[in-house]
Amino acid sequence: MSIRLSPAVESLVKALGKLPGYGPRSAQRAAFHLLQNRDESLDELAAAVERVRRGVGRCRLCNTFTEGDICPVCLDEERDPGLLCVVESTADQMALDASLAWPGYYFVLSGRLSPVNGIGPADIGMPLLLKRVGAGVEEGVLREVVVAMSYTPEGDATAYYLIDALKKRWPQLRVTRLARGLPAGIEIEYTDLSTIANAVYARRDA
Repeated sequence: MSIRLSPAVESLVKALGKLPGYGPRSAQRAAFHLLQNRDESLDELAAAVERVRRGVGRCRLCNTFTEGDICPVCLDEERDPGLLCVVESTADQMALDASLAWPGYYFVLSGRLSPVNGIGPADIGMPLLLKRVGAGVEEGVLREVVVAMSYTPEGDATAYYLIDALKKRWPQLRVTRLARGLPAGIEIEYTDLSTIANAVYARRDA
């Protein structure tokens, strides 16, 4: 006869198991750790989750996570307004910015296209991206959009869709993609900073 977890613990394990990188065993270990250190770890985690739930939203300009209406990156006037880098996630944005190779601004998609899972252009923030690009072109400021998708099947499909949409609407706009120096099948957020920097510097016209 196997031991069954209580409903409360089972629900905690199930919730943790939905996080990236957590399987059933790792989720169970994390749950037991929280329970064994409940006075410190569990209360701290609960408070942090509640703070994020109440106070973190999306930047109205670039769609990244922020606690204000506009994120600190979009408020940074030292960045080049003629350059816009489109990334899949805030994690990718942070990895690219940590490489110190990108002097412009960002737009953060809400993931990648996945028709099999019912994820279409509107679900990843395409309307907001097109609005941002359109405003930049109309103001005569935006010179280049870099499509910084990971070289994975879904990343490639998303990149091709974005490139086609941008070129059809604004044929005069330079649209580029990160160089193939990025390993195929590897997410940008897990790539070392020097490789990311080289991919930015060697970006090519799409």
